[in-house]
Amino acid sequence: MILKLSHLKEIWGNPNSLGSQNLNAFLGPVCIDSREFKQGSFFIPLKGDNFDGHSFIQRVYDLGAQATVVSRTCKINIPSGFLHWVVDDTLQAYQELALLHRLNLDIPVIAVTGSAGKTTTKELIKACLGPLGQIVGSYSNNNNDIGVPLTLLTANSSHRAIVVEMGMRGLGEIKRLSYCSNPDIAVITNIGTAHIGRLGSRQNIAKAKCEITSSLKPTGSVVIPAGDPLLESELKRVWDGRVIRVALENDLSLSNYRRDNSISITNTRANLIGEVSNEDGTLLMKKQKFKLPFKGIHNATNFLLALAVANEFGVSFEKLSQLNVELPTGRHKLIQIGQITVIDETYNASPDAVKVALDLLVEKSGRHFAVLGTMLELGAESILLHRSIAEYAIRLGLDGLVIVADGALAEAMAEITSSSTLIEIVSTPEEAINPLRTWLSPGDILLLKGSRAIELERLIPLLSKINH
Repeated sequence: MILKLSHLKEIWGNPNSLGSQNLNAFLGPVCIDSREFKQGSFFIPLKGDNFDGHSFIQRVYDLGAQATVVSRTCKINIPSGFLHWVVDDTLQAYQELALLHRLNLDIPVIAVTGSAGKTTTKELIKACLGPLGQIVGSYSNNNNDIGVPLTLLTANSSHRAIVVEMGMRGLGEIKRLSYCSNPDIAVITNIGTAHIGRLGSRQNIAKAKCEITSSLKPTGSVVIPAGDPLLESELKRVWDGRVIRVALENDLSLSNYRRDNSISITNTRANLIGEVSNEDGTLLMKKQKFKLPFKGIHNATNFLLALAVANEFGVSFEKLSQLNVELPTGRHKLIQIGQITVIDETYNASPDAVKVALDLLVEKSGRHFAVLGTMLELGAESILLHRSIAEYAIRLGLDGLVIVADGALAEAMAEITSSSTLIEIVSTPEEAINPLRTWLSPGDILLLKGSRAIELERLIPLLSKINH
């Protein structure tokens, strides 16, 4: 950590109970979970619905905490001589500390959000910036009020850039994340229907995603896929700086943006246009040929977003012609189970992401099967959106489909799938093994896709028990 305790006076004023602490000492590791506490850590007690970190202040003090912050409303006695700052909100203080650390590091921050493809794009950006040196990025599901500051605080002076993923569950969250990360570049992958149950409309989703620009440096840039009028409209409302747009040459929806084989939109210095060859999985751009790290047109667009970021930092495209990128578990992982290929997309699901995954499934050689779990947080649109996915899967002509759902959703799915013999509706992931045991044969391809809470990965160990 490059910060000294004296730096904290810039954001919280003078400390209380200085004791024997030297304010010229460097800040120890920041800890927000007393179970992971190490001697000399700076403890930040966060408060949740079922816990209050303040109740562990005595414990961390006894274990040798360096210092802490305390909420102004805290009723717990603070140990005498324990260096601490009194703040209005410890979560806000945590984010302010992350911002202070980020500013003192003075290395670029790239922030990534969107309804789908955030993690893939974040990993692609990290890989594309690799020629600059060591890059730190969000890991696991650290894309929220707690995870983004944690990522920022793990960075040090040896890193050349920080790539943070920003999720959201409502309006205002990405604004807070933008504040504590103060990004140099913001990337918005798309505006879809994920979380529409919380936000009510795609317009509000666009509004929430464009909050990423609220603390974007005025000299910074926003990188987006071209061709989404909703995103363009909201972005124009909140951001008057540079916008970089990427596009695939064969995307017919971009006809209004084209002029002389380029995208002609004002206030844009650099645009990237690429052409994908489905035959060999490559991306062509400016006579440069790239091997796509992941299959699928949507991932070609994600790759273009990453290339645009790399271009901003002067990375030579020649160094990026062939990248090896590892995605976290549950995100487009190909698993070979016996003679069956499983596409593990169990980490999460939204209507847009499910359609993309189904498209990717049917591109592969072999018979195509899918197990689709319930998509959450779709609100009043839930049944309509689930029905649209079932209809889409039927139109693709899958060889078999299992839907994991119950209640009203199961009834709605039963109505639309009643005419198809190779469609089953079950209530748990484990029950999906029954039709699959009958259907699957060597050489088949199986997609698993559902919201995180459905835990479709519970089906994977059962697949290995199928005798082929």
